[in-house]
Amino acid sequence: MVGSVSPGKDKVDWNLLDIGFQGAGGLISQCRWVTCLVFCFFPLIRYMLMMPNITAGEMMVSNLLTLSPEMDVLAALDVLLKHRISGAPVVDADDRFLGTFSEKSCVRFVVDTAYEQMPSSNLMSFVDTDPPTIDVNTSFLTIAQTFLDASCRRLPVLGENRRLLGQISRRDLMREVRCYLKQTEPVATGSGLYLSAIFASGDRPV
Repeated sequence: MVGSVSPGKDKVDWNLLDIGFQGAGGLISQCRWVTCLVFCFFPLIRYMLMMPNITAGEMMVSNLLTLSPEMDVLAALDVLLKHRISGAPVVDADDRFLGTFSEKSCVRFVVDTAYEQMPSSNLMSFVDTDPPTIDVNTSFLTIAQTFLDASCRRLPVLGENRRLLGQISRRDLMREVRCYLKQTEPVATGSGLYLSAIFASGDRPV
């Protein structure tokens, strides 16, 4: 009972009644907080559900062009130019990942050549031996965040003992998003446009 009446008297216990109202007010306040949290996090939850539920092992490219640590810098540079790629992983005879030789590595070689008469031509002298890497279980969203944080073009996928299993580039990520959006339903935005502009006009909701 929220309020009580003494036997034989028409007197209400206002203290108990006040406590009851305070309890009800607290419950309503908590409900409002829960409602606010739901509305705040719902867009984030929906966004996460829209992301492809795949891992690095499912989207990595395993047929890679690799470089040997015994190569000459100019020979490695020729490989990048011939195949029109911005970089390549360097692995040993057991496919263990040693680092990445990239266009940035080539620029470092050019600078060293300008300042030194006889710069080192050993490939490993210009290889980035500690680039960001991922494993086969790394999620799609973590891969995207790593690309943003590290400002890199590619992410080597490593297994046990740093064995190179594959690689994911920023373009691979973009391609995966594109393919995923083709398979999902159109989602309306506040501006009246649709995320799936790739759908035919007849397939879009009216």
